Amino acid sequence: MSANEAAQAAEEKPKAPGITDYIAMEPSFVTHVGGADGKLTYLKASVSLRASQKTTRPAVEIHMPRLRHELVMLFGEQTDTDALTTMDGQQALRDEAALRINKVLEEQQTGEAITGVLLTEFVVQK
Repeated sequence: MSANEAAQAAEEKPKAPGITDYIAMEPSFVTHVGGADGKLTYLKASVSLRASQKTTRPAVEIHMPRLRHELVMLFGEQTDTDALTTMDGQQALRDEAALRINKVLEEQQTGEAITGVLLTEFVVQK
């Protein structure tokens, strides 16, 4: 069998079925958001992480304090509270949260990554 035939055979092998593991970040996050206009606006978010490998959960659990810190900082940086109430604004927040979490997992050399962030509860109180 040539190298090309071996590579082709490897591609045709059925892949192991993927898993979906949801990892809740308990308790919910509650923080103030908004600009320096003096009016307090609060954000409450319940967050779950989506993983597609069985090995991701232990890495996330070990680094949970750091991951929670990253999200507290991210949520606290939000100044455009109107954007937080739109689907696009929430999607951008979820995307940035996933980037920050995966950056921490990479910095810690876990070899793991999450595949998504879900906001299972999201309230902005003005």
